[in-house]
Amino acid sequence: MNWGVFEGLLSGVNKYSTAFGRIWLSLVFIFRLLVYVVAAERVWSDDHKDFDCNTRQPGCTNVCFDHFFPVSHIRLWALQLILVTCPSLLVIMHVAYREAKEQRHRVTHGDDCRCVYPNPGKKRGGLWWTYLLSLVFKAGVDVIFLYIFYRFYRNYTLPRVVKCELPPCPNVVDCFISRPTEKNIFTLFMVVTTCICIMLSLVEAAYLIGKRCRECLLIRAGEKRW
Repeated sequence: MNWGVFEGLLSGVNKYSTAFGRIWLSLVFIFRLLVYVVAAERVWSDDHKDFDCNTRQPGCTNVCFDHFFPVSHIRLWALQLILVTCPSLLVIMHVAYREAKEQRHRVTHGDDCRCVYPNPGKKRGGLWWTYLLSLVFKAGVDVIFLYIFYRFYRNYTLPRVVKCELPPCPNVVDCFISRPTEKNIFTLFMVVTTCICIMLSLVEAAYLIGKRCRECLLIRAGEKRW
């Protein structure tokens, strides 16, 4: 992984974010991405290997594992992190588009011409909408994945023993999950951090809308005075 490019992306996201956005980014990077890379992958690395059933019937263990773990926690988290960070990159791309357009305008009309975007990173016009929609999208992705986790793993917890009677199992067999307590702790941690990220995104969206409404009211009040 090219950490120089990654650092540049992080600095770009920080540069064009509000205070709430910077807190959100720090939370995602430290408490979600780093925990995922450093610890979570190792916790779930033996989920299939150490999933034991009290039968030697060929295929029974694999069928039961697929039934109780239709999608791995770790793969769902990876997809969630990818989807939840993409909108921030779209904001950077929008700012880069503005900067490139401003540069082309200056080349065509000279440095003394009127600027198309005096401050390309200022959240006005299309960039304001891009930023607001990115917040809504991030919160929506986290809510959807919380629902998916809840549907697949009721109450976000794993039992110590599951009973399986799917063919080709000869009868009802007991299957034992590897380190369920440790996995439940990590799952709870990820759920809590996801809920905090949702709250931050919604608060930031409300802040942007409130600030925009206040500016519009001040402009109208100024026009009435004149």
